[in-house]
Amino acid sequence: MRRRHKARRWTLQILYAWEVRGRERDLEAEAADFFARRQLASQTRDYAERLIGALSANLSEIDATLAGAAENWDLERMAIIDRNILRIAVVELLHVDDVPWKVAIDEAVTLASRYGGADSPRFVNGVLDALAHKLNLITS
Repeated sequence: MRRRHKARRWTLQILYAWEVRGRERDLEAEAADFFARRQLASQTRDYAERLIGALSANLSEIDATLAGAAENWDLERMAIIDRNILRIAVVELLHVDDVPWKVAIDEAVTLASRYGGADSPRFVNGVLDALAHKLNLITS
């Protein structure tokens, strides 16, 4: 599954570039341009493309889901890295059937630890924990 971890990192970079550029073009076009400039292992690229496709097709739903889970936090107020890490986790929770929910959360916290600020891992974990409870993934 190391390739999926790398795919999540690439997806985060694509989302970051897309947002920094003002979301002026389609997310999938941003990804295609990104992939044209890099060589990735086919399985890594396939999973990154799968995530980008699901994000592109469901971004409104994903953002609404995040807004509901991140009480007292407007999505636009979140740090760009945190927001996009959360988007990747939510797309895996809602639209990728072969990723266990615990793995999606753990991977998000790992990305937050590596790329976010000092408070990012705790923030990402808290939002995803709240979402997991709302989705009845955690029963206790």
